Amino acid sequence: MNRNRSLPWIYQKSRWLIGAIALLGFALTSYLTITKLTGNSAVCWAEGDGCNIALSSSYATVFGLPLSLYGGIAYLSMAVLALIPAIVKLEDKSQGDRLENWSWNLLLIGGTGMTAVSSYLVYLLAFELHIFCPYCLASATFSLSLFVLTLLGRLWEDWGQVLFTGILVAIVTVVGTLGVYANEAPPTLINGRIPIPALKTASTPGIGWDITTKSSTSEIALAQHLSKIGAKMYGAYWCPHCGEQKLLLGNKALSQINYIECDRKGKNSQTAQCHAAGITSFPTWEIDGELYPGIQSLEKLAQLSGYEGSQDFKYIIPGLK
Repeated sequence: MNRNRSLPWIYQKSRWLIGAIALLGFALTSYLTITKLTGNSAVCWAEGDGCNIALSSSYATVFGLPLSLYGGIAYLSMAVLALIPAIVKLEDKSQGDRLENWSWNLLLIGGTGMTAVSSYLVYLLAFELHIFCPYCLASATFSLSLFVLTLLGRLWEDWGQVLFTGILVAIVTVVGTLGVYANEAPPTLINGRIPIPALKTASTPGIGWDITTKSSTSEIALAQHLSKIGAKMYGAYWCPHCGEQKLLLGNKALSQINYIECDRKGKNSQTAQCHAAGITSFPTWEIDGELYPGIQSLEKLAQLSGYEGSQDFKYIIPGLK
């Protein structure tokens, strides 16, 4: 009788299942990594754009690189460990047995570590950021599935050793993760939104401050609507309130806005147009022929312009109505 046929199906298919789930996790984290590195917003159906809030938080970057990049490496490693022994059959039985044992032990270590990290990140989502991130929860589900399949997918000879290894790896992983995030202060959300960061002490001459905030799909849609109806934002590169207005919109949305630079020393200055429009303070918005001086909240811009799209805006200026 063929020995493989006498094994439970989970033992026969576990490596393929682990490999498939790991490749799904790799695809997910690759998408998030590319999105993060290119400065784009992830497609998100969560209320309040929780996906992009999570991706733009300080927790989403480790040692200057996207956290999802490390996750992608972990998923790819798990896929290789699971599939290579299933695909490559060594003629030397002793070498094949060693590859089998080493790969399972490494899968146990990897699955345990990934589950420990994912559990901590889910805790941060629920109790620190207070947001719902489908991508994050999907990744956590993948990690847990890899861990469970590793435990159930093999006839382990020494469960005491498995338990000892799992506990040790989990402790080391949690301690290391806490150490990495020890100096990360979670953002204080206001009504589920992130307060804009403080401007640096000095702006770049002729250009202004770097706009580091990343627009969500709602900001981009509002900006496209404002551009479509001919709305304009008048400002000056040295104006702090103009910088704050730009941060509120985010970099992608700002690129859609018809921004008029009023200082003749600024880049692409249009001073004559500012004088013709009667601009006396910055920023000033012109919407449907009316001037609205001062920083405007995104809700106010939506109201003034007749915007009827999604208002799950990402950032907020405390106290601005």
